[in-house]
Amino acid sequence: MSDATLINRRKLFFASCMALVVTSMTFAIRARLETVFGVEGIGLSAKQIGLAFTPAFWGFTLAMMIGGPLVDSLGIKRITQIAFFTHALGIVATLLAGSMWTLFGATLLIGIGNGFVEAALNPMIASLYPDQKTKMLNRFHVWFPGGIVIGSILAYLVMDVGGMSWQVLVGLLFIPLVIYGALFLGQKFPKTERVEMGISQGDMWKSLATPLFGFIAFCMLLTAGTELGTNQRIEALLKDVIDKPLLVLAFINGIMALGRAFAGPVAHRLSTSGMLLFSAIFSFIGLWLFTVLDGNMIFLAAGVFAVGITFFWPTMLSFVAENIPQSGALGLSVMGGLGMLSVSIILPLMGYIIDDSSGVAALKYMSILPAILIALFAGLYVYMRKREGAV
Repeated sequence: MSDATLINRRKLFFASCMALVVTSMTFAIRARLETVFGVEGIGLSAKQIGLAFTPAFWGFTLAMMIGGPLVDSLGIKRITQIAFFTHALGIVATLLAGSMWTLFGATLLIGIGNGFVEAALNPMIASLYPDQKTKMLNRFHVWFPGGIVIGSILAYLVMDVGGMSWQVLVGLLFIPLVIYGALFLGQKFPKTERVEMGISQGDMWKSLATPLFGFIAFCMLLTAGTELGTNQRIEALLKDVIDKPLLVLAFINGIMALGRAFAGPVAHRLSTSGMLLFSAIFSFIGLWLFTVLDGNMIFLAAGVFAVGITFFWPTMLSFVAENIPQSGALGLSVMGGLGMLSVSIILPLMGYIIDDSSGVAALKYMSILPAILIALFAGLYVYMRKREGAV
């Protein structure tokens, strides 16, 4: 019996989705903890909270940069096990946090766990579904916004409706953690696509020096900042214009989850570069609407913004997997790492603007990112059409 017949694709895919639920729930819960640790709670300023939250992103980057090159040598299974244990430690540390620096350390552990999840599971999905990369990576990443919706609703029910402590909310992370750990236990994991294709380590590293990879890597800094920077600080950005900003976060991510679930037909009608240009245009319009609307009309802005950012992250990854496959797990890890590095820089900057001015002012500055992307992705679309026509 071959290794391929021993691999349970469905179970591995479902377990991967549960691992991503843990990752994404931490984003929603962290957004809710901003008020718990803020001026009205423990007493941290927006700048201090921004600094305490940044390790979630550069810790993610660190894990991706370490995990990416090691996925081929250690195997997907080992990296997934490291993700599980780091997640567990991070959740416990968060429960014990009571100051900026203890929150900083807990957030770092969570970020590292999140990074190892993506470092292992993005290449695994690409290996499991080599002919459906865009479709299945989008379906996998349904559970990033999906988990944020779950976390946002739980935060609202547990703390705002139920009046329970924030520790109860954080403790709920153990549920998807145990589920994905149990599902992965005893499973046969595939080799990475680069190993299966017989591409050498040298060729893998060389592929990162190509102009196309450099271009798309730079774009990743802007797409991730647009999506994750805005979502992570939604409470602070919208607190002056709507009563329950966390419900806006749930609304945005509900639309994203629905869009990613049906990414297959969209990918069939639009090219990968076309999807990215579409996303940049709607992201810009959505951010601009946030700055001119208030009250319940904010949900209109949120809907347009959600349509824009829905395909950003998974489509950036699938663009690399489809057009630069020789970069392997390393290429996907570098992309994810750069995305999170971008957010780790943007969050404190947003904090400075919020403290010194307002959330609306921060949103105006954030709209610059998708405006730049519109020009970049328009150029990419034209370039890819010409390249495909030349083949």
